[in-house]
Amino acid sequence: MGLIYGYDIYLRPRNVARVLANLAELAPPTRAVPPLDVLLPGGERLVLPFTSRFESAPVDCSTSGTLDLDTSLMFDADDALREYARNNGPDPGADGRVQIGYVYATIRFESVPHPGYASVECWAATSEMSRLFARSANVRKVFTGLAADSGGVCCLFDTGDGAPQQVCWLNGEPTQETVPGPRFPDWRALVATWPASEE
Repeated sequence: MGLIYGYDIYLRPRNVARVLANLAELAPPTRAVPPLDVLLPGGERLVLPFTSRFESAPVDCSTSGTLDLDTSLMFDADDALREYARNNGPDPGADGRVQIGYVYATIRFESVPHPGYASVECWAATSEMSRLFARSANVRKVFTGLAADSGGVCCLFDTGDGAPQQVCWLNGEPTQETVPGPRFPDWRALVATWPASEE
């Protein structure tokens, strides 16, 4: 099995609709998939330009703990993204953005480290894309920006291989820490820095 790198965003459950709407704004305008109707826990309904398990049938998450999405996303080109596009296509568009897909997203309405928070785990579909996730400053900027714009408390870069996870955004500030690491010896120490899950 190849590399599976991704970015994990943690946020209050009430902000899941906002992060999904913000994620949808990154979709390429020309992607030809039928709109996906999603019913979230609590009754909010969204229409997204993605598929779920490669299907466009309506998804009812009102009694489900997770939502799986297959996305294609646009990133502002940097050197790493231009190199990726040269090898994999398509070329950057007129707006200077590069389309990357598939990026798989798993939304957990109760996250593993803290059930009072939801998580959005966006992971690369291939080893080459995983290396891109590790190299590209603009890919990191998009996911930390999603955390910031969606009321998230934390964004991690996760290599999925048991190595320390990189904390790249925490409680409103960019950072460079690891879990485990000097500041956060374990998950409990990291989660302790998050605001109370309910206000």
